[in-house]
Amino acid sequence: MIKRFSILLFLCLFLGLNVTNAEAQTYRFQVPKSETVLFINADGTASVEYYIDFLNDASADPIDYVDIGLPNSNYANNSIQADIDGVAITDIAASPYVKPGIALGLGANAIQPGRAGRVHVYIGKIERMIYPSTENESEPYASFQFQPNYFGSEYVSGQTDMTMRIIMPPGLKPEEPRYYPPSNWPGNKEPESGLTTDGDVFYEWRAANASSSAKYVFGGAFPARLIPDNTIVRAPAVTVDNDTLGCLGFGFCLTAFIGVTSYLSIVGSRKRRMEYLPPKIAIEGHGVKRGLTSVEAAVLLQTPPDRVLTMILFSVIKKGAAAVKTKDPLELSIVEPQPEGLRPYELEFLAAFKETKKDARRKGMQEVMIGLVKSVTQSMKGFSAKETKQYYQDIMTRAWQQVEAADTPDVKMQKFDEYMGWTMLDRRFENRTQDVFRTGPVFIPTWWHRWDPTFTGSSPVVGTAGHNASPVSAGMPSGSGSTTINLPQLPGADFAASMVNGIQNFSSNVIGDLGNFTSAVTNKTNPVPKSSYSSRSSSRGGGGCACACACAGCACACAGGGR
Repeated sequence: MIKRFSILLFLCLFLGLNVTNAEAQTYRFQVPKSETVLFINADGTASVEYYIDFLNDASADPIDYVDIGLPNSNYANNSIQADIDGVAITDIAASPYVKPGIALGLGANAIQPGRAGRVHVYIGKIERMIYPSTENESEPYASFQFQPNYFGSEYVSGQTDMTMRIIMPPGLKPEEPRYYPPSNWPGNKEPESGLTTDGDVFYEWRAANASSSAKYVFGGAFPARLIPDNTIVRAPAVTVDNDTLGCLGFGFCLTAFIGVTSYLSIVGSRKRRMEYLPPKIAIEGHGVKRGLTSVEAAVLLQTPPDRVLTMILFSVIKKGAAAVKTKDPLELSIVEPQPEGLRPYELEFLAAFKETKKDARRKGMQEVMIGLVKSVTQSMKGFSAKETKQYYQDIMTRAWQQVEAADTPDVKMQKFDEYMGWTMLDRRFENRTQDVFRTGPVFIPTWWHRWDPTFTGSSPVVGTAGHNASPVSAGMPSGSGSTTINLPQLPGADFAASMVNGIQNFSSNVIGDLGNFTSAVTNKTNPVPKSSYSSRSSSRGGGGCACACACAGCACACAGGGR
């Protein structure tokens, strides 16, 4: 009797111990690297590819299951493929913890304590992820939002070198796709862009200090004509989990979604068009690049091209290389032979202005900008873009201080003439010029008659034209400036108005539509670059879980982690 009781007690303790161990299983790991690839397909579906590098803690239990959340429940089970370190995973089922989501059973290939392993999963077909978007374009756009996988903070620790890549649908022109700056992202908000080997546009974000327990939301938009109209979800369906507060009413949700995506798309589109400097110029070097002219500094600061070219216009006029024949339309008399000391971009500017047809002249001006961008990019190699930009912004600030601190009209004009190129770096140049010269007389600089063909004042007795020069070691640019002996005068308001109107005429007559002009430059200097990335056949690392949000106020139902 005692022996029988002992056996039963042993069995109960044994079974109880097993149950207790199963329930108390401890998962604790790091994700050193992850990569997520979202494909927007031509048929209006989406595909998601995940790669996740796990490093299991030495004191944890084996990682025997990995849960992957999905954007919605409209995915095809037969399109899912997965592997662990290249060995196929056959145990793929609906996750009991992540809804919607899947559970990958690693079985005999579970990642043991202290060991590492790479999980790869590809979901080939997910429907109902694309929604309408209102764009400031001539045609309708479709849009999407996407949240990569995250794991519970009780499971994962440490930082993740995380990459998020979006492959846009085929058939896009480089200027057509839009990206939405990611929310809560520790890396750059602006992505790298390129073309896959199939010729599809992609956007890629990377952050070495991301967290695999954080929620990051990415998104994009493209012309709706690229996918079947019936695949665009007209009525958003909200996915709700324990973290979701939901949307307060369908009408509010739809309005919020369309409004936010429209705003982000427009901002992203305009921003992308104006970014004519290539991304590599932002790679930090060391120290300040001194010696740039004000025009080159304007390019480094990504000043709008119409302002940059206007700065060159004033420069060639001040140097006596050209004079304005008529302001509206703007035509120049170009001096032959041309004076010495002109910079390459000034010579190219004058050559472009010799073109009599507007289209040819505009194209020539675009080539001037393209050459400047390439030159500045070359000059900035090895230097800190951030420190250099701050250096030239400080010069601009001190140039204005010199002008505004002048006690007399003649000194004020002398300083303005001497530092004019640097003051034009100010995006408020027109308004600030009007404020500075609003009252009182203005002593006209020696080059004024070459700028204003209607000016009938007497020629100055002495004086030379100031010009753009490089900053000197003291931190301010040098220049000869204009003397003010016996110089003719104008009312300050008339002088300021002539400056401002002339700049506006140049922009409208020569540049035309600034967005289109800049886009043409950007396509050459900061285009969607070629990439060696191949699409679905890639075996490189990366991965995660995705969620598509139906509106701006809805949270994505993504969760995951070992069990």
